[in-house]
Amino acid sequence: MSAARETHRTWTPPWPCPVALNLAPLRRGGGDPTFRIAPDGAHWLGIRTPTGSATLRILPRAQTGQVEASAWGAGADWALDSIPDLLGAADDPSGFEPAHPILERTWRRHQHWRLARTGRVWEALAPAIIEQKVTGQEAFAGFRMFVRRFGEQAPGPGADLGLWVQPSAATVRSIPSWEWLRMHIDPARSRTLVGAAARVSALEGVDDPALLDARLRSLPGIGVWTSAEVRARALGDADAVSFGDYHVAAVVGYVLTGVALDDAGLAQLLEPWRPHRHRVQRLVEMSGLSRPRRGARMAPRTHLPARVTRA
Repeated sequence: MSAARETHRTWTPPWPCPVALNLAPLRRGGGDPTFRIAPDGAHWLGIRTPTGSATLRILPRAQTGQVEASAWGAGADWALDSIPDLLGAADDPSGFEPAHPILERTWRRHQHWRLARTGRVWEALAPAIIEQKVTGQEAFAGFRMFVRRFGEQAPGPGADLGLWVQPSAATVRSIPSWEWLRMHIDPARSRTLVGAAARVSALEGVDDPALLDARLRSLPGIGVWTSAEVRARALGDADAVSFGDYHVAAVVGYVLTGVALDDAGLAQLLEPWRPHRHRVQRLVEMSGLSRPRRGARMAPRTHLPARVTRA
């Protein structure tokens, strides 16, 4: 085990905070090397902060309503300072009216759910680019290889748990073209990743969703979908709708209206819920409802050198 010093902090949320539910969108598949859930309910995250990498352990205490957090590494203090926002304290659902039976039922069941805000743009952007226009299986496999080949082991006990930290933007700029193919990441996405890594200084620290959206979408290869995925996680943007997703418009449309919609139809449907449109999208996802499947699932591509395997 690394000799990194442990820093500890206890936070008492001002509401019954569902830690697992709030952190769930940050996990990139069950094999995410940067995210672990221990048998005792502790969530372990390997993160890269503005002051360095860190291992962060978050343990909710149901009996007291408190959250115990420990961190190791150069970014430990920053990680602990981020706990309230990370667990949803910055999210303000006031003014949100479900106004639909399915949303009302799901909102009652998850009334304490809040949107996480990581404050880490690059760590939301890199996996979002890897997930562009591919199946979930292919995206998660590519992300795992990306982290394990070019990331670093998380400090302190994170290393013993097999926890990793995503590669830095500087590391991404140095990855040769053939290595991207070995990770099953095609040239279109690798070019976008490298280009974004070169501009990361203009993205990190931006707190305004509209400004971050404009800066993200000014970069080649980044459109409305990628920007929304980043803003939802890094800034907890309650209005960041994943337009352009292969499933979102059809599923949200079908669940709320009985008809699968396209992006234009989804935009019209969600307009009355502005500025809570992403909140509606997530509530539909949490409802467990979807549209009936017709036909086979999309198959992962097989023409790239690396093979997609389950981890």
